[in-house]
Amino acid sequence: MGLLSLAIWLPIAFGVLLLVLGRDEQARVVRWVAFVGALASFLVTIPLYTGFQLGTAEMQFVEELVWMERFNVYYHLGVDGISLWFVLLTAFITVIVVIAGWEAITSRVNQYMGAFLILSGLMIGVFAALDGLLFYVFFEATLIPMYLIIGIWGGPNKIYAAFKFFLYTLLGSLLLLVALIYLYVKSGGSFDIQTWHVLPLDGPTQTLIFFAFFAAFAVKVPMWPVHTWLPDVHVEAPTGGSAVLAAIMLKLGAYGFLRFSMPIAPDAAHEWAWLMIALSLIAVIYVGLVAMVQQDMKKLVAYSSVAHMGFVTLGFFIFNDLGVAGGLVQMIAHGFVSGAMFLCIGVLYDRVHSREIASYGGVINTMPKFTAFALLFAMANCGLPATAGFVGEWMVILGAVKANFWLGLAAATALIFGAAYTLWMFKRVYLGPVANDDVRGLSDINSREFLMLTLLAIAVLWMGIHPKPFTDVMDSSVAELLKHVAQSKLN
Repeated sequence: MGLLSLAIWLPIAFGVLLLVLGRDEQARVVRWVAFVGALASFLVTIPLYTGFQLGTAEMQFVEELVWMERFNVYYHLGVDGISLWFVLLTAFITVIVVIAGWEAITSRVNQYMGAFLILSGLMIGVFAALDGLLFYVFFEATLIPMYLIIGIWGGPNKIYAAFKFFLYTLLGSLLLLVALIYLYVKSGGSFDIQTWHVLPLDGPTQTLIFFAFFAAFAVKVPMWPVHTWLPDVHVEAPTGGSAVLAAIMLKLGAYGFLRFSMPIAPDAAHEWAWLMIALSLIAVIYVGLVAMVQQDMKKLVAYSSVAHMGFVTLGFFIFNDLGVAGGLVQMIAHGFVSGAMFLCIGVLYDRVHSREIASYGGVINTMPKFTAFALLFAMANCGLPATAGFVGEWMVILGAVKANFWLGLAAATALIFGAAYTLWMFKRVYLGPVANDDVRGLSDINSREFLMLTLLAIAVLWMGIHPKPFTDVMDSSVAELLKHVAQSKLN
């Protein structure tokens, strides 16, 4: 079993073990088993980075076994510069989420922790799969644990939110399956994704395939106007569910554009780039304005996620190295920052049991240590230099200006809107005099919460101050992808 298989199946094995452990009387043991499983799964991914060879776009740590011989389906895994960091990010965020749910979850603890560990393995499988059918199985399987997390541990309208999440993402994925089967037939019976990259497809066929992929990946990102499921789900999901959804699951869609849409249907990607750019700018500008008027903190951060992911798709479809690499960096940064923002809201919710901004005010007076962390993450969400939030946005804006000055100017307005809604929320929640008895009775973060937020703060600052390790890994793969798309256009 190779490193990638370990990264996928180790958390799943621990998740199944947790489901077997059973009763809430064993909750203490369950939590420690979950933590050990999550930490071991993260440690397994570190050699993927330390052993990764720079300067090549080839797939590394490749594993290939026959899965369904009759249909030529392989258990085929590998990572390149585009997918590597998402494997590490998934494993890292899972550790954080286990720590976050340590005291907040008191019922069905084994099922809660088990669902997150199984979800972690499945999401890593999406990023590592090099076989089309294997990708689809992992891609769809991620819906099941997240559906249960929302539907069992969510808020008052959890069933509605869980169904909306499931139906939106499942319906989009059905067209993806049709496209995969067509490519399988067209390639002479192969599900190998890299073989599909060089298939000679005519213009109309590429367009149909592009929009079949779009149906699945745009909903997952989510792009405007198919983003409406996200705020409802975030509001109802438990804190850990929101953190994983924002930090990792949204990235599955954006990753799909790079692994499938652009290399398999490059001419259609160029032809419809104007539409992708338009939808991305609407997300960046319009959804940013929508975020400003939210009274619920979770809804505000949810709309903020849509706006930030608009930067990602904008960067991809301007077809230059700064834009694509900037989009990838923004995905990783958003994983750290949005996860941290939702976990901060969770810290407050565990104490006051309200997400409404009006329920707070003057939190800095009773929770000064926590407010320092919240300020750092708010600044990162605004795109402050020396934080992770700045690097990707800056690269995408530079790439957009390189493509078209007015495009870059429109994208840059997001920095203004992002600062406006984030700082407006921070001011009303944390600053000023103590607003009510609930805030007056707050206690500052404990050692567990301090550890969780410290790990995220280190990640946010490290990526903001020294992004070179991130960009070095992806440079060759991004260059090779753009070369492939450009050559297809010329031909």
